Amino acid sequence: MNIIGRRRVWFLFSGIVIGISIASLVVWGLRLGVDFRGGTIMEVAVEKGATESIHALVSALNLGALSVQPTDRGTFVLRTEAIDETKHQEVLTRLRELGTVEERNFSTVGPTIGSELKRRAIIAIGLAAVAIILYLSLSFRKVPKPMTSWRFGIIAVITLLHDVLTVLGAFAILGHFFGGFEADTLLVVAALTVMGFSVHDTIVVFDRIRENLHRRAGEPLESIVNTSVIETAARSLNTSLTVILVLLALYLLGGDSTRNFVLALLIGIGFGTYSSIFVASPLLVVWQNFVDRRRTATRDQ
Repeated sequence: MNIIGRRRVWFLFSGIVIGISIASLVVWGLRLGVDFRGGTIMEVAVEKGATESIHALVSALNLGALSVQPTDRGTFVLRTEAIDETKHQEVLTRLRELGTVEERNFSTVGPTIGSELKRRAIIAIGLAAVAIILYLSLSFRKVPKPMTSWRFGIIAVITLLHDVLTVLGAFAILGHFFGGFEADTLLVVAALTVMGFSVHDTIVVFDRIRENLHRRAGEPLESIVNTSVIETAARSLNTSLTVILVLLALYLLGGDSTRNFVLALLIGIGFGTYSSIFVASPLLVVWQNFVDRRRTATRDQ
């Protein structure tokens, strides 16, 4: 199987996916959850409640942006702009017109806290990327020339950004067309988890490439990388498949509170497995070929 030889196909597919993801983020953006934009979340069980009737009653209170979503527990989650205790009690009073009301959860996040969370989320992802580059540069410092250790680190970060962008793009699309798919702190946790899994998978392939660069010295780089990918593909696929099966069970049988989190992991780990095989290793070959062509052109001048 000539995986590296078909790299244009993989790059085209990744380019389309990333292009769609970036376009959806620019045009529609992520639906920020209460954690980031500030606001109030209420979960209530209403005796004779229905999404439309609850929305009609509560919207009459002029609470700003309002969404009402049913859960599989027979309750409803109301999201509004930040409200005080007076408004909180007014909402409960209105809902009692539909019968007995049991409040399961009430939480409010101010816009200042939301902005701070966004800043910390960006810093966390940035620090993780820098740490990965430094770690791989140190771990692969004995890689044979003309390869360089920092090149492995940079490509690993490019790969994980590919995976995280895919997750964010998917949530931008789902949030625009279906609603209920919001960016909250759990999505940040999912993104960091995807980054870790993506790097883990990529390191497995890169480590085999490093070994084969020593064992097969003198062979063309493309052949060495292709052999390394084939030798590790089964391990990567089997590992990812077991994780995906567990996540599918959680998605289908778990509660609403973790469903979006699990979905983000499913998307990220699926694309992470793909990118470690079909993106990271071909990028290594393309980069080295570019460096070799520049050196040849410089010598010929």
